Amino acid sequence: MAKANHTTAPEFLLLGFSDLRGLQGPLFCLVLLVYLITLLGNALIIFLTQASPALCSAMYFFLRHLSVVELLYTADIVPRILADLTSPHPQAISFWSCAAQMYFFIVLGIAECCLLTAMAYDRFAAICRPLHYSTLMSQRACIAMVGTSWIMGIVTATTHSSLIFTLPFPSHPIIPHFLCDILPVLRLASAGKHKSEVSVMTATVVFIMVPFSLIVTSYVRILGAILAMASTQSRSKVFSTCSSHLLVVSLFFGTASITYIRPQAGSSITTDRILSLFYTVVTPMLNPIIYTLRNKEVTGALRHMMRRQVPAP
Repeated sequence: MAKANHTTAPEFLLLGFSDLRGLQGPLFCLVLLVYLITLLGNALIIFLTQASPALCSAMYFFLRHLSVVELLYTADIVPRILADLTSPHPQAISFWSCAAQMYFFIVLGIAECCLLTAMAYDRFAAICRPLHYSTLMSQRACIAMVGTSWIMGIVTATTHSSLIFTLPFPSHPIIPHFLCDILPVLRLASAGKHKSEVSVMTATVVFIMVPFSLIVTSYVRILGAILAMASTQSRSKVFSTCSSHLLVVSLFFGTASITYIRPQAGSSITTDRILSLFYTVVTPMLNPIIYTLRNKEVTGALRHMMRRQVPAP
């Protein structure tokens, strides 16, 4: 009977920021503001890349799907954070709700890794293989890359979720986090978690280090092509098309590496939550801002769209 009670699907408690009561009000306002900017910014990117004829290239096709991922990603996490910030106590989340949140969190995180890699390959093909670009980045190839990104996310999430949520958990587990992330939930399992830990580390290497290595390789080749250009104006133009993507890649993979690869010894619960808050809430807001402010084609399409909406005097 004891074993049966131990393995019955438990109700988790999310610690959230209930131990930082003095910060809950300011955090709620900050997270809400960031969330609204994220929704507006990513929705604007989706609309512009869909409606503007000037933004019909492969790069903007990937950017549109990246914004879709960011919208779904924040929708999976932020509403729950906002709801929990309104209470001074840890909030309960059912076993299946926790599993669903983690599942979509993994799907969307892996899809974003793959999409950023595809965008780096697009820049490599445009700069280093211009004569073959139309073949390498055909509509069919782009759709295949996006589809593969989603498939990789679904396969990884299904594997991880199946391994983690079939483990035995205590009757009333408390997750020292504001979401059902992989590592905090995995640490609660009382037995048989070695296989899941190996799976998590393998996926970390495959979907953080391998995509990052491919992106670095692409940009090393791009850098070589830029240095070989005789015209300073050409160098500046090529670099400007890559700088936004490089900045987004640095934010995404930098925070992901710090969160999942750094040693856990000596790390505090507060530090983990702050890093995860930046990774899950702030970064999705910065991406559309970076692409809007640093990309002349996007800003040009936005100005053109605004002029069309303003009636002539």
